[in-house]
Amino acid sequence: MSKAFSLVEIADHTTVKLIFHAGLPERHDQLDKELERRGHRFVRYADDLNIYVGSRCAGKRVLKSVSTYLSHRMKLKVNEIKSGVDLPWKCEFLGFSFTAKLKRRIGGSSIKKFKARVREMTFRTRGVRIGKIVEELRRYLLGWQAYFNFSEARSITKELDSWIRRRLRCYLWKQWGRRGYRELVKRGVRRDLAWNTAKSAHGPWRLSRIPGLAFALPAKYFTGLGLPILYVKLT
Repeated sequence: MSKAFSLVEIADHTTVKLIFHAGLPERHDQLDKELERRGHRFVRYADDLNIYVGSRCAGKRVLKSVSTYLSHRMKLKVNEIKSGVDLPWKCEFLGFSFTAKLKRRIGGSSIKKFKARVREMTFRTRGVRIGKIVEELRRYLLGWQAYFNFSEARSITKELDSWIRRRLRCYLWKQWGRRGYRELVKRGVRRDLAWNTAKSAHGPWRLSRIPGLAFALPAKYFTGLGLPILYVKLT
């Protein structure tokens, strides 16, 4: 980072996002010194660079100028698809972004990658016992939570907790197969509700949020298996 600046200052700026193919570390130092020489305010980690400028028009000029410097002077290839000019809260840096009120939040691309990974681990036809699934999830979720604990906007993690439990209910419902009715009754669901659930024409995802399955497989059931809770309220 070239100069210290506050979130309020960032709000008044436009972000130039540049992703380039990283060279040697000393090449990064060369880029930092060039940006400092030009008087830019920026943050960079490896090949991920954000430059903060006063307007969209200035952003386009800086994007073109720095891209040219990277490609012609430093012989580094710029990823034009991932680079661009936008508002600070529409850009990401190291998986994070801002809300419109300038609270740190988890970036949209990070959420997509997270869901894709969880879908892989909870694929309905894996045929692995639920304890093994939760064990795999636990390792992944704890690492993910530790990294994104820096986020201030936490409501998305509450939504993800609920989404993960629905994925696991789907997984178990698929595993139960014809035993669905008996499994629901065994877990305290009323017989009429268990029957209506078992005979429903809806698919597992739709059923994962109806009262029968939610009662049989509440949040505390998965917590008891070792599933971490992502949502932690800031104190």
